Amino acid sequence: MGLLEGKTALITGASRGIGKSIAHRFALEGADIAITNIVDDEEFKTTIKEIETLGVKTIGYVSNAASFEDSQRVINEVVKDFSRIDILVNNAGITRDTLLMRMTEDQWDSVIAVNLKSVFNLTKAVLQTMLKQKSGSIINMSSVVGVSGNAGQSNYSASKAGIIGFTKSVAKEVGSRNIRCNAIAPGFILTEMTEKLPEEVKKEWANKIPLRRGGTPEDVANTALFLASELSSYVSGQTINVCGGMLT
Repeated sequence: MGLLEGKTALITGASRGIGKSIAHRFALEGADIAITNIVDDEEFKTTIKEIETLGVKTIGYVSNAASFEDSQRVINEVVKDFSRIDILVNNAGITRDTLLMRMTEDQWDSVIAVNLKSVFNLTKAVLQTMLKQKSGSIINMSSVVGVSGNAGQSNYSASKAGIIGFTKSVAKEVGSRNIRCNAIAPGFILTEMTEKLPEEVKKEWANKIPLRRGGTPEDVANTALFLASELSSYVSGQTINVCGGMLT
């Protein structure tokens, strides 16, 4: 369909899972793709090669999204290599799950840094470019637990809730310059991480979901495509729950 023809998208943490699916979906719609990963491992290299086969310009950057300086560096490099950035997907994230009474300061700080501070880092860094272009779509990956909370995930839930407040504020700040900012809140998504869960745990999750199944990375990628394209040209400051009705 070519919904993103002529556009450049930067997706953080895109070597696998949801980030990889978003990069793949965007490439199928004609976008040139810049992806980041914290290490230059085989998984990252393979993802870059796979996206290249779709016929779009694709470059991978090793970058620590939790670092303010490194985030500015990678934005500068992407602009140098692609001349513009039309879409930013803040997808990088980690979990350090445990009950609050057992949580260490490092488990709290690392999750906040990677999940929430990274969104500030990349968004602030990309704004100069998007303000010059007078256009842009910023998509931040939150989570249903940022809306509802979850026992054993106070650090993760806090980081994802913070993303929602940040998204709403940025949308109000830059909307007059034709820059949109939205969040996606995935529910129980079947990725490499959740595949390791016991079958009974996955069935228990599915039974709580009205659609009676876990979501796929492609389900999230399709929502990201909507928010990245002109199909959502009048949508900003919103959080879209991709959860099969779990939060309904």
